[in-house]
Amino acid sequence: MSMQAEIEARLSAELNPSYMRVINESNNHNVPPGSESHFKLVLVSDRFNGKNLLARHRLINSILAGELQNGIHALAMHTYTESEWSDMQGDAPESPPCHGGSK
Repeated sequence: MSMQAEIEARLSAELNPSYMRVINESNNHNVPPGSESHFKLVLVSDRFNGKNLLARHRLINSILAGELQNGIHALAMHTYTESEWSDMQGDAPESPPCHGGSK
């Protein structure tokens, strides 16, 4: 199973999101072609109700602990409740360009 598929499966099972996008952004970084090391998550879940941003990120970090130790180098997280997502009109921020590595 690919890293992206593993992330999607684990988050779906644990958070039952109403909306989820897992975007492999590795190609925007100085990594070999086909890498799965840099991801962006956009998640909308009732499990985030009453949780601040830090608590939401800690929850995701605990769900993806194994993946974070074995292959994921960077993980951008955009986490929303249903009402927050509605207020944003279903649009998450763009990732900034990479300035790391040898670029």
